Amino acid sequence: MRGHGRLPDLALRTYGGSVVAASDESFAAKEALIRPGRPEFRPRTFGAKGQVYDGWETRRRREPGHEWAVVRLGLPGVIRSVVIDTAWFTGNYPPFASVEACTADGYPAPDELTGWVEIVPRAALTGDTAHEFEVTDPRRFTHVRVNVFPDGGVARMRVHGEVVPDPRLLSGLTVDLAALENGARVVACSDEFYSSPENVLAPGLARNQAEGWETARRRDGGNDWLIVALAGPGTVAVAELDTTNLLYNAPGAAALRGIDGRSAALDDEHAWFTLLPETRLQPDTRHRFRLDDDRPLTHARIDIFPDGGLARLRLLGSLLS
Repeated sequence: MRGHGRLPDLALRTYGGSVVAASDESFAAKEALIRPGRPEFRPRTFGAKGQVYDGWETRRRREPGHEWAVVRLGLPGVIRSVVIDTAWFTGNYPPFASVEACTADGYPAPDELTGWVEIVPRAALTGDTAHEFEVTDPRRFTHVRVNVFPDGGVARMRVHGEVVPDPRLLSGLTVDLAALENGARVVACSDEFYSSPENVLAPGLARNQAEGWETARRRDGGNDWLIVALAGPGTVAVAELDTTNLLYNAPGAAALRGIDGRSAALDDEHAWFTLLPETRLQPDTRHRFRLDDDRPLTHARIDIFPDGGLARLRLLGSLLS
């Protein structure tokens, strides 16, 4: 079910990403590069600087050089692909672009970043197009820099990859083992008709139904489910099943099971053990359940009955040392 485009966008604003610097943003603000959702365009909408664009746009450069923008990844990790989207930029897109990345500890200022390496060589762009470039560098990065030659506009930049958190921030603490920002990921799902199951692992609270996971209405007598690979092997003490914003389409009930994938295959039904038996849920509610099973697990499976969705899934516990 997974290609690079299905991996999380490590730079997304709602995941904590930030455009921390840019050489120029005369026509359109740099912050638009990492906004969620597709770029929008309203023709003949003019401000003091010309047509309003939902993207980052620089001035027309009249001297040698090029423009650039630096993004601090909200979720540091291994980058697998970068998308440079010139949506709606037709007569003002950059003809070429490249991408660099670096790793930094702590919270340096933009001018303190060093050790930049090229992860996407200079490549040709066209207008109103989403260009995807594969990245093969296996290192963990915290920042990226997009370079456009010589100038122009980019609507969005997506940085798809695998989250690799700083282990110093997790060791010995109670953490959310199902959090995307801690390295958890959805590895299987029965249905994602309305919205992606990865949403249940996202940071923060869901603001609407689209920011959670929602399935189609089942007519076959079965139930929907998803399996999450946890941040690492650990034990879970508290489970939070959040149906916020699901007013008329929340599941009637849910159950939670775990498995230690270090010693059993995920398709071995007998290896799964119950963490939370089938339990009634309420609409638009954050349900919290204390769990009494201290067996280690690497994966969790949540079954919802019969269908519906969840806004968030939180599994609070400890990583094994």
